[in-house]
Amino acid sequence: MWKLLMPLLALVAFGGGATFPANKELLECASQILYMDQHSYQVPTDYNRNIPPGKNTTVYIGVNIIRVSGVDENKQEITLDVFLQVSWTEDRLNVPHRVPFIDLPWEFRQLIWTPDLYIWQLQTMKILSVLQEMASLRLYANRTVTVSIGATITIKCDMDFVLYPLDVQNCDIDFGSYKYTTEDVRFEWREVARWLGLGPVGNERSEFRLPKYVVTFVTAKSNHIHIFGEGEHSAARMQIILSRELRSYLLESYLPSSLFVIISWGSFCVIPEIVPGRMVLLVTTLLSLVTMFDTVSTNSPDALELKCIEVWLISCTIFVFLALLEYFVVLFGIRYDKSWSRRRQDLRRAASAAQLGPPPLHINHLQRLSTPVTGTPQGGMFSPTLSVEDEGLKQQFEHQAIQRDSPILESIPPGGRATGFVTRMRGVIDNGVMFCGAQHGALDKYALMIFPMCFLLFNVIYWTTYLS
Repeated sequence: MWKLLMPLLALVAFGGGATFPANKELLECASQILYMDQHSYQVPTDYNRNIPPGKNTTVYIGVNIIRVSGVDENKQEITLDVFLQVSWTEDRLNVPHRVPFIDLPWEFRQLIWTPDLYIWQLQTMKILSVLQEMASLRLYANRTVTVSIGATITIKCDMDFVLYPLDVQNCDIDFGSYKYTTEDVRFEWREVARWLGLGPVGNERSEFRLPKYVVTFVTAKSNHIHIFGEGEHSAARMQIILSRELRSYLLESYLPSSLFVIISWGSFCVIPEIVPGRMVLLVTTLLSLVTMFDTVSTNSPDALELKCIEVWLISCTIFVFLALLEYFVVLFGIRYDKSWSRRRQDLRRAASAAQLGPPPLHINHLQRLSTPVTGTPQGGMFSPTLSVEDEGLKQQFEHQAIQRDSPILESIPPGGRATGFVTRMRGVIDNGVMFCGAQHGALDKYALMIFPMCFLLFNVIYWTTYLS
């Protein structure tokens, strides 16, 4: 032992404390010297670290999640602090008698075969360290080699935010081999000597509550296969489930927007003639919803389609806009009604003047000569009396008297009666506009019933569709 240590001390003294680049032979010599004195252990001379221990070697994976450091939705990444344990059986290595295990130096892994572990979704990995790196290599008496590492890893997760904020993200992490096929190496979750890691059969769950997420880890029971390169490659899969906390979104987005829509219904109770009050209420509510939509769209993650919360805010904005549009129709109806009232009064005056004046007599010359005229002298003047034919003309004129509140008068063409599809449609439109502008507020009464029913139906369809 002392004979082997002397060359090392001389080498360090000769260097004067200088740092030398890593030397493989020196590393192998130093690693074996550390254990010769205590356990007389050395790697067999016929050991080949480039060949697996045997055909269909099983590598067991164990993961202990310490904490979830963060979830970056924009980069679609999850950062975890974990303790990773990888173990396999190495029949070519022996442990001295009556020794349960041997702690080998971390550099010793370069002298023995280690699985080419590959984490498919791994973005970055950093081994934790305080006084030294949190990594150990241990050889047990049953010829099991265990590698334990404490690290911070960043996982790339493909996220879909179409259902945001009702989305549930599922991220798969596959621990497998990039070189050995299933005929040489298989990866499974740890089934022996259970420890604090995720369970062997996939029944154990580990949850972490973040301000916006509930993060759940589940191990898959079945072995997953990746086909690439020379064939099928085994992988042990762990699934990360990100369930979003809905309480904050309900209080910050859904509840205020619903209240804005309900407040807009109050405009139906305001007298239409009070234009400033009703207009300010509707316009302020509409602008508030537009501002809320812009804020949510800016702060929420990107998606290929409209997100769930964007559909909600757009629908609420449409409800308020329809309430504002309904008020425009009411104002137009009121203005049309007032204009039609003036024209209606003018027509009544004309009809009254026509009734008071003498009716036109359409009598030919022969009839005028043959019709006797009778009368009585009144105050020295002669008053003629009309015959039966003249009374018929008077009744015909009275039958054509203008009816009250009839919008059809405008639609009657100068030379004929109101006939045809265009004329009927004009009458229907006139009646509809006058109904909207009626002073008793008939349209507002119907809107006050229809708008809440439509909003309730929208809620049922929205939540049923997205929650299912």
